[in-house]
Amino acid sequence: MKDLIRKHYDLITPFYLKLWGEHIHHGLWLKGNETKEEAQENLIRELIRIGQVQKDAKILDVGCGLGGSSIYLANHLCAEVTGITISPVQAEMANKKAKSAEVKNATFLVMDAEDMKFSSETFFDVIWAVESISHFPRKEKFFKDATALLKPGGKFILADWFQGEEIGLEERERFIKPIEKGMLTPKIEAMSDYENLLKERGLQIITSQDISKNVQKTWEIASNYLRPFYWLRALINGKDIFNFLKAFRSMRRGFKSGNFRYGLIVGEK
Repeated sequence: MKDLIRKHYDLITPFYLKLWGEHIHHGLWLKGNETKEEAQENLIRELIRIGQVQKDAKILDVGCGLGGSSIYLANHLCAEVTGITISPVQAEMANKKAKSAEVKNATFLVMDAEDMKFSSETFFDVIWAVESISHFPRKEKFFKDATALLKPGGKFILADWFQGEEIGLEERERFIKPIEKGMLTPKIEAMSDYENLLKERGLQIITSQDISKNVQKTWEIASNYLRPFYWLRALINGKDIFNFLKAFRSMRRGFKSGNFRYGLIVGEK
């Protein structure tokens, strides 16, 4: 699975850039008429707000993608940001973006989030994880290692995809399994599962919000990109990319049914 995820992001990152721009995550529509880019920055600002992220914070961005959030945090909060990604292609693109934008306080490393290599003296004020943890096969190990990198009083701020709390087996098979297959997520959990993993590491849950209704427009926009060109490219590159594109529609169905959710969680050490 890990090799598939790395290959997926190495191959599909140029498509993500065309589709989403520098922020490859959901948008948060507060007024309803925001552009895609404005909605994506809304999500970042909302995470900063509910996480009470301070200026000059030292932040670890787990699954940093193309570095959009890291560069935003570095620019707007004067934060010192380290972004990690399993994809060498993403890390290279993110470092080039930071250099061209003359952002010196954001650096990007190729690193497996389930096997992080930091010195014993490295600690962060914030662990920032947006739509990355759902890809991890060993979530318990990740939460253990990541929370150990937090300073006392530090914040674990995450946004991710979730299944409904009371979802049945039939609904899970119909609405969640196709997303897991296409998006290379070993198992989509419920929000309470992540909350419990944070609590087990001694963190207090500061906030937990289901914002599904305000982000599902993301997949209405994404579906507009399902043009024949992309399907042809998927056929050329294999079934994994084909399943990825099919999952766009699964996302829309999942949100509409209420069985697929999107949530924000903040824990404090």
